Amino acid sequence: MRIKKTYIVLTFIFALCASFAFFSPGKNTKIIVPKGWPKPLYDFSKNPLTEEGFKLGSALFYDPILSHDNTISCASCHLPFTAFTHADHSLSHGIGGKIGTRNSTALMNLIWSPSFMWDGGVNNLEVQPINPLTNPLEMDSQLPELVLELNQSPKYRKMFYRAFNDSVITSQLLLKALAQFTSQLNTYNSKYDSIMRHEKNVAFTASEKNGYALFKKNCSSCHTEPLFTNYSFQNNGLPIDTFLMDYGRMKITQNSKDSLKFRVPTLRNIEFSAPYFHDGRVNKLKDVLEHYTTGIAVGPTVAESLKSKIELTKQEKKDLIAFLKTLTDKYFMYNSRFRYNYSEVAKD
Repeated sequence: MRIKKTYIVLTFIFALCASFAFFSPGKNTKIIVPKGWPKPLYDFSKNPLTEEGFKLGSALFYDPILSHDNTISCASCHLPFTAFTHADHSLSHGIGGKIGTRNSTALMNLIWSPSFMWDGGVNNLEVQPINPLTNPLEMDSQLPELVLELNQSPKYRKMFYRAFNDSVITSQLLLKALAQFTSQLNTYNSKYDSIMRHEKNVAFTASEKNGYALFKKNCSSCHTEPLFTNYSFQNNGLPIDTFLMDYGRMKITQNSKDSLKFRVPTLRNIEFSAPYFHDGRVNKLKDVLEHYTTGIAVGPTVAESLKSKIELTKQEKKDLIAFLKTLTDKYFMYNSRFRYNYSEVAKD
């Protein structure tokens, strides 16, 4: 019996090694790259991951000290149980009840992304937090004052020393610390992933299988496997919100050809990341499909793939949603490692 159990364990380990590639970007951490996935774009050589850095980044991510009035944290808009986005409002909320102009993006698989924000205005994971930190409608902090406040904290001076061998906190180290946490928010353990890895006793239902076929026919040109985004900017046919007047990518490029184009979001964990679209205008997946089948506002910059009408029956819509739910990775969302660890921070 003992021999049989040993054989089963070894078989599992060999299967795991065949499905994942590992590389060590730091002295005591490993990043998993699933088989068939592209190489991460984030340059770990400039910010080698360590367990101490991860704990520091996690503490900062959940600490309202980063906001001007110490009332909101990064996690206020990026909750682990909703795929690291918010769920209770369409637009980001900031200090003093201020309301932002866009829906909070879901944070996952960021090390593969060439750009960030709905308009791609940031091209580096370490720089990305500057926008919400300093935006007057969000955290409304100024980096010099924030760094001064952190340097007055014995807890954080100790944690920064453990992570970077330097107890003098700078804005650069602050941003690197946040990246130590967010770069590890990677999701690849959904039902879909298990099936792609040919794991035993896992298979699509008939509805999910049909939904997958429909997805590949109608959605995959933009939401490309395995990351379920091609990181491009597209006009998905949404009529402009006449109050927000948000023209998306054009704000960055000043090119009219980019009018109403927004970054294609990943569909991973889409079941839990509502509300949807850049302005959070719908809350249900069926309403998303309703838009793509009956609500496209055709204009000069609308995505090429949306110029031809997408036709889906009522059952096909149900099947497509059934497939999208196979992209849910509850191990990722409920992973205690990604939550705020009170006991760990208390030790410092």
